[in-house]
Amino acid sequence: MLLGTQDKDFFPQDLVKKFKFVKSMGFECFEIDGKVLVDQLDTVKEAIAQSGLPVSSACGGYRGWIGDFIEERRLNGVEDLKNIIRALKEVGGTGVVVPAAWGMFTFRLPPMVSPRSHEGDVKAILDSLRELDSVAEENGIYIYLEPLNRYQDHMLNTLQDAMDIIESGNFKKVKITADFYHMAIEEDDISKSLMKYQDEIGHIHIAENHRYQPGSGSIDWERHVRTLVDIGYDGAVVNEGRIRGENPLEAYQKSVDFMKQFL
Repeated sequence: MLLGTQDKDFFPQDLVKKFKFVKSMGFECFEIDGKVLVDQLDTVKEAIAQSGLPVSSACGGYRGWIGDFIEERRLNGVEDLKNIIRALKEVGGTGVVVPAAWGMFTFRLPPMVSPRSHEGDVKAILDSLRELDSVAEENGIYIYLEPLNRYQDHMLNTLQDAMDIIESGNFKKVKITADFYHMAIEEDDISKSLMKYQDEIGHIHIAENHRYQPGSGSIDWERHVRTLVDIGYDGAVVNEGRIRGENPLEAYQKSVDFMKQFL
């Protein structure tokens, strides 16, 4: 397994310096913003070459969700994701992280009535993934479908929700992103869910139960990382959490050291 990170405010802004800095902290891969990857592809290649830090995946950086309520935004997102997939191939990445949506609607806050039916939600997601699956297959890249917790999305909340979409579409290049933060809210037992869906898990996001850096909350990292080893997962484990602490860099470095004892 490769311990990775997304971008942080305290990282250098220059991409070459950023990649070197991230590697110096002990990270082994980088999950890049999709728009940054597409817009600065040559610089990203240079950063990889100079630092020796690979780009594992892309997350974000597109103009609409695959399950967007607004059709124009959905189509814009699909087109942007196609470009991100093609760029990922050029830098040796494995896949792009894609939730159905984020922050668009939740049944947990008023009005608690979705503007679209469940059938309409499923159709939008399947339509998007059908277009993306063929492009992903052409480029040897995976789409890492990510369930989010019930407070951030109403469409896909559990690993089973993502599994249902994959089976419905019979997709060739769609796998599941198992995010420990979301799983801590939605799954009965993180390790049991990792075991149950092991054949379809393609990517891992990590953060504590309260969304901050690993080692600062209540998730049993030793147990769950051991489960990842037991199921043979050998991909990226990317920290997506926020950073809690008076000195964010120091707190993040402590989290890296904390995770390294298990990975």
